[in-house]
Amino acid sequence: MQLILASASPRRQELLRLFHIPFLVRIADIDEAMDPGKPPFEEVARVSRLKALAVPRDAEDVVIAADTIVVCEGKVLGKPHSEKEAVQMLSLLSGRDHQVMTGCTLLRGKEVRTFTEVTDLHFRPLSSKEIEHYVASGEPMDKAGAYGIQGGAALFCERMVGDYYNVMGLPVCRLWQELAALAPEAMEERL
Repeated sequence: MQLILASASPRRQELLRLFHIPFLVRIADIDEAMDPGKPPFEEVARVSRLKALAVPRDAEDVVIAADTIVVCEGKVLGKPHSEKEAVQMLSLLSGRDHQVMTGCTLLRGKEVRTFTEVTDLHFRPLSSKEIEHYVASGEPMDKAGAYGIQGGAALFCERMVGDYYNVMGLPVCRLWQELAALAPEAMEERL
């Protein structure tokens, strides 16, 4: 059995290392577009499932795939495509509640386990100067919602309810429980 992470995200790789289980990285090449007519909660789970199914694997391998979005005022925020879009996203989040949703899929043989973890956050009001300075740092450009809670955006968040690591892109507590149920032998070496 091999553990496979279907993600190129350095943050997800860093978080999966907390499990102290060796893993391979295989990047899933799929269309990550979401249907705006469907609930974001379901769509982010669907995309994670597609990622898990897209990577090459043997029957006993365990694949972990995840996809993260930010939802504010009913609008889904993925990764910004430009600095202008990053400014728009952060301006929307300024002074508002929002949710970070990570769809996560574990796949082994024919068994597929998919869940969506949700964390609620509130950003304090941000000045345009703060937003421009943060965007100029480059940090927001590869992150859903145009921010990294583990970086400069830590200064923006007044409240958080839920899994902090989910906001980074991998809900490690729930993932640990699901992995223990799906592949207990992988956990035996760790425990």
